[in-house]
Amino acid sequence: MVPVKREREIDLEDEVPVKIGRSSEDRRSRHCPYLDTINRSVLDFDFEKLCSISLSHINVYACLICGKYFQGRGLKSHAYTHSVQFTHHVFLNLHTLKFYCLPDNYEIIDSSLEDITYVLKPTFTRQHISGLDKQGKLYRAYDGTTYLPGIVGLNNIKANDYANVVLQALSNVPPLRNYFLEEENYCGIRRPPGDIMFLLVQRFGELMRKLWNPRNFKAHVSPHEMLQAVVLCSKKNFQITKQGDAVDFLSWFMNALHGALGGTKKKPSSLTKVFQGSMRIFSKKLPHPDLPPEEKVALLLKEEYQEEMSDTTFLFLTLDLPTAPLYKDEKEQLIIPQVPLFNILAKFNGNTEKEYKTYKENFLKRFQLLKLPPYLIFCIKRFTKNNFFVEKNPTIVNFPITNVDLREYLTEEAQVTEKNTTYDLVANVVHDGKPTEGAYRIHVLHHGTGKWYELQDLQVTDILPQMITLSEAYIQIWKRRESEDDTTNHTGA
Repeated sequence: MVPVKREREIDLEDEVPVKIGRSSEDRRSRHCPYLDTINRSVLDFDFEKLCSISLSHINVYACLICGKYFQGRGLKSHAYTHSVQFTHHVFLNLHTLKFYCLPDNYEIIDSSLEDITYVLKPTFTRQHISGLDKQGKLYRAYDGTTYLPGIVGLNNIKANDYANVVLQALSNVPPLRNYFLEEENYCGIRRPPGDIMFLLVQRFGELMRKLWNPRNFKAHVSPHEMLQAVVLCSKKNFQITKQGDAVDFLSWFMNALHGALGGTKKKPSSLTKVFQGSMRIFSKKLPHPDLPPEEKVALLLKEEYQEEMSDTTFLFLTLDLPTAPLYKDEKEQLIIPQVPLFNILAKFNGNTEKEYKTYKENFLKRFQLLKLPPYLIFCIKRFTKNNFFVEKNPTIVNFPITNVDLREYLTEEAQVTEKNTTYDLVANVVHDGKPTEGAYRIHVLHHGTGKWYELQDLQVTDILPQMITLSEAYIQIWKRRESEDDTTNHTGA
């Protein structure tokens, strides 16, 4: 059966022709005369490891002369045929990280190729990781551009900037980054057979290591494999070709990662240790507004209309914006209102009441914080959705970059137990433009230099801290100070 034989020749790496008169040692370690034909400028390992002809994941090799991927290296395999047809001789097995010369079919062992394997699979020592936030050294990529590891542009394939900004924000949270830079931390987590969600963990770790790689060939990274895992694991709720909502993506991604890392409601994960806090909710059922006053009074005396108290955890806090004014000023231009951050934080002071409507019932709720996480995420509610359209609130939130003290939003007991309650901003996601057509960008603090950078797709520019507060902030990540006098790494804030 010819098809079966061919499939075996293509799939199995060890089924290769052995030439007469050549020892196995000779085949394994011969010096290759074609190393100078390797073209590092075309090598791109950010895309899915698929054969460009058979579209198979099995036993895929990268041609180091043209950068294309081919399956197998035996006779009649796609890589073998390519080497003969185009006289491209040096190939890298993308799984075993071994180099081969085709069509002669011997393994190449040469230390000059280590930079290629490192770009394909960067590794980090604990010593390297511990020093990432202590220096701001610029590195030079193979293409000649300089970059700061971690402050790296992400390619916008079509309409995935909503996901890019979230991935960049999370990659600049040191404890989460440090966990994912070491694959040993999570490769041993046991998952049920057929569980695809762990693919998110693997791809996020790979992306994190590429973003922080000090030996990149290019000063930007493509999140292609990461986003393919997102499309698959979200059952196409989030796509590469259709603009999505950054807060919706953040919520789904964090919960999916938590579950994939073995976390549950009761069992913490490495993600919840970084971001999870807790709050107290006071909830009171309201009578229907159309009822006569005497009926409302009678209902309010019943037990089901009394205030109830419950405690719950959170991964981020949603901050509500006041309704934007509809009137225009004397120049017939719409006024863009401004609101201080502490005004919208009042939602969590334990006294501010807010009405929540469900399909059948109305509730009056107030909130108070019980426990503050090491990194606190704010999501500013800019979009209102109904059956017909999405409306955006353009209100500018005025916030300080540093020294935000949240002590007054804690319960009295928590104020005693929580020692450090002061936070400094480390990431700020911005939405520009119309609700469904707009674009995303992010401001990130580089801990090593103390400088702020703006990233929008592949563009990376430095930015003054005072310019950050003028933007339509959508998602913010704040870092809790380890001590009240900890004011490090916030240049010019």
